[in-house]
Amino acid sequence: MNKRKLSLVSMLLTTLGILLLISNTNTVKAESINDYIINNKVQPAAIQNREGTFGVWSGYENGVGKPEGVVIHETAMDNTDAETLVASFNNIWKQQSVYVHAFVDDKEIINIHNTDYIVWGAGATANSKFIQVELCRVPSGDYDKFTKSIVNQAYYAASKLLQYNLPDTPGVTVMSHHQTSLKWKQTDHVDPDTYFPTWGYSMDQMNDLISYFYNNLKNTGYAYGTNETGNSNGVDDKAVIKTKNTNGNFAPLVAFNDDGSVTNINNRGLGNDTFWQTDQTRDLNGVTYHRVATNEWVDSQYIVG
Repeated sequence: MNKRKLSLVSMLLTTLGILLLISNTNTVKAESINDYIINNKVQPAAIQNREGTFGVWSGYENGVGKPEGVVIHETAMDNTDAETLVASFNNIWKQQSVYVHAFVDDKEIINIHNTDYIVWGAGATANSKFIQVELCRVPSGDYDKFTKSIVNQAYYAASKLLQYNLPDTPGVTVMSHHQTSLKWKQTDHVDPDTYFPTWGYSMDQMNDLISYFYNNLKNTGYAYGTNETGNSNGVDDKAVIKTKNTNGNFAPLVAFNDDGSVTNINNRGLGNDTFWQTDQTRDLNGVTYHRVATNEWVDSQYIVG
């Protein structure tokens, strides 16, 4: 093939790529973002639990493990991903007196402080009541990344409401940072109400998406009501499980070793009647374990419902 033909082929491929990108963007705009997400079953990422450096272990105003809801934030920082912000917050929280429970972007959901305990993200009153999650901004015009990022934000919020047996009540158990600023007047932040409209989106639509995931997870254990991926080989498609140990106050956890054996985790367990997201199962000696963190697994005998 001569250089002229190669050049023509290259131009055609480039044009096709641009047309596909435009088509995807227009499809999202035409359907409304939530409709596009639901119709295409845009899958959330698995929630990663990585304990960060935040050294404050204070309970909420009602006690340890008793949050009253979730605050929705956005970072107000362009083109900065979750990994970068996790590293930054782990370094600066002592100097800037700020920390949140989790960061999400279009690829990851990273939980960096145990949600049984408070963080410093939205003023004293909101801090004493709410789990707090930050949404990372994505490049302007990239609707694919934006839809994935808000799926992760909504999925995290819905999962946490279920984990703590909280109802889904917009404005009460789910609040934007802006709403907490208006209600308690302890911060002046307005997020995410300045970021969402740049995508033709709103906090009301975020509440609708949280409610959609909340109801499906509660009723079926799956974000879209069924195991849409059809995965096998021990993948649960990010189901939500409820744990209960009838002989104790919590369900014990184990870690898998490189040789396939398990070791008990003695400094952490899953509270009775709490909900946990899981994405894999693994069998050993006739016992099925469900993964709830990177290498934390719970025996199926402690799963109910």
